[in-house]
Amino acid sequence: MSSLTAAQHALRTTFGFAAFRPGQAEIVAAVLAGRDVLAIMPTGSGKSLCYQLPALLRDGLTIVVSPLIALMRNQVAQLCGCGVAAAALNSANDPRDNRRILDRIARGELRLVYVAPERLAKAETLEFLNGAKNGGKNGTKIAMLAVDEAHCISQWGHDFRPEYAALGKARAALGEIQTVAFTATADAATRADILAKLFARQPDVFVHGFDRPNLRLAMQAKVGSRSQIVDFVAAHRGQSGIVYCASRRKTEAVADYLCEEIGIKALPYHAGMEPAARSRHQDAFLQEDGIVVVATVAFGMGIDKPDVRFVLHADMPANIESYYQEIGRAGRDGLPANTLTLYSMADVRLRRLQIDESDTSEEQKRVDRQRLNTLVSLCESPRCRRQTLLAYFGETAEPCGNCDFCCDGAQLIDGTIAAQKALSAMVRTGERFGTEHLTNVLLGERSEAVEKFGHHRLPTFGVGQEYARREWRSIFRQLHGAGIIALDITGYGTWRMTDAGRRVLKGADRFTLRKDVLKPGRKAARAAANAGTMADAAPAAAELFQALRRRRLELAKSLGVAAYVVFPDKTLLDMARRKPRDLTEMAAVHGVGETKLRQYGEDFLAVIRDHGAPPS
Repeated sequence: MSSLTAAQHALRTTFGFAAFRPGQAEIVAAVLAGRDVLAIMPTGSGKSLCYQLPALLRDGLTIVVSPLIALMRNQVAQLCGCGVAAAALNSANDPRDNRRILDRIARGELRLVYVAPERLAKAETLEFLNGAKNGGKNGTKIAMLAVDEAHCISQWGHDFRPEYAALGKARAALGEIQTVAFTATADAATRADILAKLFARQPDVFVHGFDRPNLRLAMQAKVGSRSQIVDFVAAHRGQSGIVYCASRRKTEAVADYLCEEIGIKALPYHAGMEPAARSRHQDAFLQEDGIVVVATVAFGMGIDKPDVRFVLHADMPANIESYYQEIGRAGRDGLPANTLTLYSMADVRLRRLQIDESDTSEEQKRVDRQRLNTLVSLCESPRCRRQTLLAYFGETAEPCGNCDFCCDGAQLIDGTIAAQKALSAMVRTGERFGTEHLTNVLLGERSEAVEKFGHHRLPTFGVGQEYARREWRSIFRQLHGAGIIALDITGYGTWRMTDAGRRVLKGADRFTLRKDVLKPGRKAARAAANAGTMADAAPAAAELFQALRRRRLELAKSLGVAAYVVFPDKTLLDMARRKPRDLTEMAAVHGVGETKLRQYGEDFLAVIRDHGAPPS
């Protein structure tokens, strides 16, 4: 049996998957051949299996570097649930548990051990692992070093962590050990940094695209953002989702509002909470169905929950890569999922101020501003969202048919005259004012500041009354997204004209304006929300699916594990459609491997029989 054939067999019998996902097979083959690997694969494409499968098929221990304890815990729980000998060494364990794990490593009982980069860099950890590598008590050896979330190594990566940068030294201390690294987001600069800092020799590099076609992409300018949040979340009642907010205070306010307004279970999560409360909320999200977590970005990287059906950004993300990472927490099971980002110029000013006040180098600030500008352009893009997003990562695509622009459309008009009016107002006021003041001038509103500076006497005063205030805000955002104007942070959010803007003002270039018609109706939101569920199935199948979920919740709570560790939604959906009559038919269900078949097969067969399926 060839190594790849053996991997395919283990894929079915251990993990219950009938075939590799696109891109997995060639990476697994390279790893099994002993080559170093750097793989950039979109979230949900099965990166973890690319090192987990080889770890099962050969002797020795695979060390997995993971950034968060929650992520280690979730992955180890899933592996153990599939019958794989895995453990995590971390500070959340009882010291006796860590000692037992070290003893299991020395005895050669583990296939994978997860560690944080800080722990791996410790001299005592490296000394112990080198002892195991060189023979241990029973011939244990270190087979491979796998680095998850490898973009954290790079100073250009959006989640740079200094302790990750030390992994190259740790790898060198372990000798010529096979090294593989995986991430979902790494542009060319980040990839080059990872290659230079981690690998001793040139690895095989796989870049398998950034497209997540199952995610519906949508963006809306904030117009009464609380009602926008409520409308979107209400359309996903009964589904698991994440609402991201820019501040700790807002997470709690939005969670309370969702509970009161639409009666769903919404839980706040942020770094300022007591650790015990954070853990309770995270565990509830993982174990139960229909929970909405309202969180800062402190919540996310450690969440491996496959059946998150929506991600809503109540405030604009920090940059384009953070946006990609955060929406990627939806639909990891490959089923349709929904995303919506709300944004405003106040959000842009906040993000630019955060960059300006950060302790990073001027070069890093320049890169961060460029990434933020790209996100603003995506928000106001006059074409398919996916085309704009993928272009940032160097990819081209046809219109996707699964974003708000493709589905709902947007009217494009010649905005040259509007742009010239806005630019004229900026120039005549000395390029010293922000959106609200310039809008007052264009609308002919004699605010206190307008009269103080005599701007009511300017030729541009009142020339923009064909647009409402909300529309002028959108025009300024689109001018910014197109590079016609630039935001001056040192001037407290004031606008200045760029060279491209001067060409538009003089009439040398035209400007295309997208009308701000991005707010989808309830019908569109609900149609997207129902995708990937049993909502369009026969009532009996939908009822069976809910019964299977209830049984899964009972088992998960009794075992103290996340619900998807028992079975993810994708498995229950397949089960509800197939209605297996015995263990043989159950074994053909997606995600039912040999260990889970023994553990849970009869439990779920009993639920199916109780709902009218004929006995075998």
